[in-house]
Amino acid sequence: MKPSSNINPHVSVDCVIFGFDENKLKVLLIEQKHPGKEVKRRFALPGDLVYEDEGLDQAAGRVLEELTCLKGLFLRQFYAFGDPHRASSEKDRDWLETYRTKPDARVISIAYYSLVKMEEYQPGAGSFAASSSWYDINEIPELAFDHNLILEKALACLREEISYDRIGSDLLPKKFTLSQLQRLYEAILDRPLDKRNFRKAVKKMDHIRPLDERQTGVSHKPAQLFRFVQNKKRI
Repeated sequence: MKPSSNINPHVSVDCVIFGFDENKLKVLLIEQKHPGKEVKRRFALPGDLVYEDEGLDQAAGRVLEELTCLKGLFLRQFYAFGDPHRASSEKDRDWLETYRTKPDARVISIAYYSLVKMEEYQPGAGSFAASSSWYDINEIPELAFDHNLILEKALACLREEISYDRIGSDLLPKKFTLSQLQRLYEAILDRPLDKRNFRKAVKKMDHIRPLDERQTGVSHKPAQLFRFVQNKKRI
């Protein structure tokens, strides 16, 4: 870790890492350390200040690795958060006074998100993170700073992207059934989808292509297989 004198006290990055486990959508949260203090457990998105000599994308990857031990994820920048009162609560200020040399500095945060297959990533903890764990998207506690707002915005962006992007390309098998695809959509959108209407909608998607192949080795009637079409967008 570089000396604190090399840190920009006004710019940070926050990472929203969504995880999919074939049925549910979850998000990765860290528990903040409070050295020498007995306080109620406080959770946050992985995030920290940037160094003066690093780019934002580089900072996002570094911060995520330092706090959660995850690396090599494709992170998409999606929004900037700059409300002057985004860290004004007593609990937030108490934590900032412990870890920041300039706790009163106004901080603008550049937010990133990623969507990963949970079974392929085992988070750890480092720096000021006491732990890091996956949490169900519908069971999120009160988070530090404005991180509930950041998560809400990230989820809205994810749900908007899913209708036209290859979001599921890294979460599903290379060749998948429409039932598998529908479960992914339902997890992200957090609502059940009508099977008939969903399949009609898929036929209109130019990034999903039907194959002249069916499942093999199944006890039920083999379903038709589909695949994502390569394009320049990726998550």
